[in-house]
Amino acid sequence: MKESLTKHISLLVILLSFNLQSQSIFTRNALLMGSDFEITIVDKNESNANFLLDLAINEISRIEKLISSWDKNSQTSLINLNAGIKPVKVDKELFDLIARALKISDLSQGAFDISYASLDKVWYFDKEMLEMPSKEDIIKSVSKVGYHNIILNKVKQTVFLKIKGMKIGFGAIGKGYAADMAKSILVKNEVKSGIINASGDLTAWGKKPSGKDWMVAIVNPLNKSKIFSWLPIKNKAVVTSGNYERFIKFNDKSYSHIIDPRTGYPSQGILSVTIFTEKAELADALATSVFVLGQEIGMNLINQLKGIDCIIINKENKILKSKNIEIEKI
Repeated sequence: MKESLTKHISLLVILLSFNLQSQSIFTRNALLMGSDFEITIVDKNESNANFLLDLAINEISRIEKLISSWDKNSQTSLINLNAGIKPVKVDKELFDLIARALKISDLSQGAFDISYASLDKVWYFDKEMLEMPSKEDIIKSVSKVGYHNIILNKVKQTVFLKIKGMKIGFGAIGKGYAADMAKSILVKNEVKSGIINASGDLTAWGKKPSGKDWMVAIVNPLNKSKIFSWLPIKNKAVVTSGNYERFIKFNDKSYSHIIDPRTGYPSQGILSVTIFTEKAELADALATSVFVLGQEIGMNLINQLKGIDCIIINKENKILKSKNIEIEKI
């Protein structure tokens, strides 16, 4: 009996190995939502893989039309156009996305806020700034920001922005949500393994054809050619927010492009935040939240949340990690 069981297990291992090796990796790159998307799946043949990749791209395009604030015909644009005027009835999908965003706003004490789109632009990170904005201009820049002024009516499925000129935007969670939805449609179509990279917002499931896990690198923010550590992604989403590519300097002090929506001032003290959790949408929102809250308050928040891990690289280029994550430097 024992010998028979051993042979049976060996046969399963051989069959599993053969099955994995008969699969191939197929990848599609596309510019969607103003960002570079790379969709990778494991499948047996190219024709079927192309059909599946088309499904994922069509799903991301559908979401873009729903949440885009640049498309004047989108429901998001209609909400913004009617700010201070009247509530707007929206699809349940958009209503639920906004409701989830407001929960993160509450959780993060307003560090994450989709009404950040109401910010008046006083900081410029894509051109030279000769002087700091005035305190008065900074205070004024956030006068229309405030998630408490986003009113949801669940019965009527409407969204109302109380202040005229107020706007919402999904720049901080849109890519993550799109990656989640693309993954969902692939999984429903029996794609057993894949990874979606939405300009650094990753979600992965299954394993490579080799049987090994998908891996993500934790890079040195001050030198992206150097890697601190490689970590396996086991049916997880991984999102990193960083200020090492877009920032300005005044009097030898760096100011991040990530603005605190509560104050109008750039966030400080952190170079990058990486969040590991089940959904890319949530990881997206929490990465921004932690970046704005700072390393102490931000890490304390993460340590209270089940199933969520975090790595912070602070301004001294030191690695800080949440209590449940284990990393090894290389």
